[in-house]
Amino acid sequence: MKTRLFLIALGLISIMLISCSPKNSELIVAKYGDYNIQLGEFEEAYAKNVGGWENAVNDSASEYKKFMDLYLNFRMKLRDAEVRNYDNDSDLQNELENYKKTVGASFVIEREIIEPGLKKLYNDKKDEIRISHIMILTENAQGDPQQLAQSILDSLKAGGNFETFAKKYSADNFSKNDGGDIYWITAGQVIPEFEKAAYNCKVNQIYPELVKTRYGFHIIKVTGRQANRNKISARHILIKEPTEADSTVKDTVSALERITEIKNRLSKGEDFAELARQYSDDKGSGANGGDLGFFSRRRMVKPFDEAAFKMKVGEISDIVKTQFGYHIIQVTGEEPYPSFESEKEALREQYKKIRYDNEYRAFIDSLKTKYGYKMEAKNIADIIGTSDTVKFDASYWDSGLQKQFGNKPAFVINNKPTIIDSLFAFGIAEKSFAGKVINKNNNLLLAAEKFSEQNLLEEKSMIMAKVNPEFISLMEDYKNGIYIFRLQEEEVWNKLTVDTNEVKNYYELHKTDYKFPDRVDFSEIVVKTDSLANEIYKQLKEGKEFAMLAKENTIRAGYKNKEGKFGIQEVAGNELAEKAYSLNNPGDFSEPFKSKIGWSIVLLNEKMPSRLKIFEEAQPEAASSYQEMMSKKLEEEYIQRLQTLYNPIVNYEVLQNAFKENSNK
Repeated sequence: MKTRLFLIALGLISIMLISCSPKNSELIVAKYGDYNIQLGEFEEAYAKNVGGWENAVNDSASEYKKFMDLYLNFRMKLRDAEVRNYDNDSDLQNELENYKKTVGASFVIEREIIEPGLKKLYNDKKDEIRISHIMILTENAQGDPQQLAQSILDSLKAGGNFETFAKKYSADNFSKNDGGDIYWITAGQVIPEFEKAAYNCKVNQIYPELVKTRYGFHIIKVTGRQANRNKISARHILIKEPTEADSTVKDTVSALERITEIKNRLSKGEDFAELARQYSDDKGSGANGGDLGFFSRRRMVKPFDEAAFKMKVGEISDIVKTQFGYHIIQVTGEEPYPSFESEKEALREQYKKIRYDNEYRAFIDSLKTKYGYKMEAKNIADIIGTSDTVKFDASYWDSGLQKQFGNKPAFVINNKPTIIDSLFAFGIAEKSFAGKVINKNNNLLLAAEKFSEQNLLEEKSMIMAKVNPEFISLMEDYKNGIYIFRLQEEEVWNKLTVDTNEVKNYYELHKTDYKFPDRVDFSEIVVKTDSLANEIYKQLKEGKEFAMLAKENTIRAGYKNKEGKFGIQEVAGNELAEKAYSLNNPGDFSEPFKSKIGWSIVLLNEKMPSRLKIFEEAQPEAASSYQEMMSKKLEEEYIQRLQTLYNPIVNYEVLQNAFKENSNK
């Protein structure tokens, strides 16, 4: 009994100890002054620095330690920025506000429009739908196109036959004879208005409204919906039908009889690839056993495509008739629907081309409603009516137009007016409007629309900066960055002076670091043929001037007028320079040799072996090295002052627990 009570007590103590022990993320890994760095903070910073949690988990303890030292210095610097009251520095805060607006607009577009748009496109593409439509062109000889389309839709709702109406009325000559069938599609293949209606329509139903596109009015019916198979691989045997124009088909036995015989042999177990090699009239694939590789929906002609995508892997089709002849098809493989991440860039390109513009406009319209947007149309109209010469340029600021309208509102967002002066400042700075007459081609109205869109996105970004964790984190990173930059200015760069005497002393101590490599001054004649090169070489030996022959003959672009002169070049790694350097005396020239663009002859003008640079030659490099050394010294002195002030302590052993919890985060 006592033993049992002891074990229970021991269990309770263990539970209490466990419940009282901190989580790994709450362990203190470092202290500086009155401030702590918890392991969780270190993990988040490290993971962000190395590109994600998965990368961080696999790094070594020595990498964690190295980063910890840097991160501690970073935190001490930010505390110093706090002490220096950077949060109330107007210049820094203005920079932060401008960043919120400019980067915020891009952030809003990416997070609110593009990212959800990509995911929706990805999910939509998981299904394919089969569609029929009736298209009435906007310019229609049969009367008002919308009225005609609506009357057809009403008749269909009353029980009319879709295929009959399509054959009679549809202006789409590619589908009308098939009862309007445009076959299987996936998201991203047709214009957005059409696609949106089709994907929101149930199978065997007609979309209840007319769909307006740039082509006209559409009546849409969805006839099928199924999972998108993405890509399949297949092989086939093709037997062409004999025609007068096709002299490659010589067999007098009918194509159908030949393909039927092959089908029977396949049914008895003969090898598909071998029969394709022997009999297929598609010689390209036949040589490879009929293999067509992987292909997606709609890449093959419709009858072939329809048969192939209905089959399972390994199945062999019945005889399929297409415009090319008779086929037997075997599906040999299937490529599964790819992951979102692997398709993201391709999706982005497709989304930007097809859906983005519509969804951007819809998002802007939603912001206009949400933020009480109002264009001051009367002021815009009055400005246009007042002047026919004012442009988006600096002359506006001295114009009567500015005096009359400058302080009037152009538009209002969230009860905050944006004045005409601001609109003109935008137009003058904006490349698409700068210098253009304001009342030509609706320039002023277009500028007002574009400027108001920018303001709406900035308004949204200002709100996100308060409530969106990702954006808040982004802004915090930027704030830390500009604070660190200011500290570096004050503690390093502003204190850094470059004295010529000090640079010279530095040079004297390190002069062996500054040297010229082997160099050579040379000229070249290059021609296309060895025969011409040999003729020029003969003329040089006879005493003709190299410069004259170079000006007359060299084919290297830009070197005729230079008389073939290359000037001073480093020898190492330069084929021509190496050849010139191998010559003995100035004035010597080489025999013709094969070069990259033809046959070359080089002339040695001056040979310059490697040597140390004098101070005047080395001064720019020495000054740069000196500055780098002094910057490092000032940085170390600054860190040392912070360490003296905050007396940091690092518990390196705690880093052994890094990334142990939530390793799959």
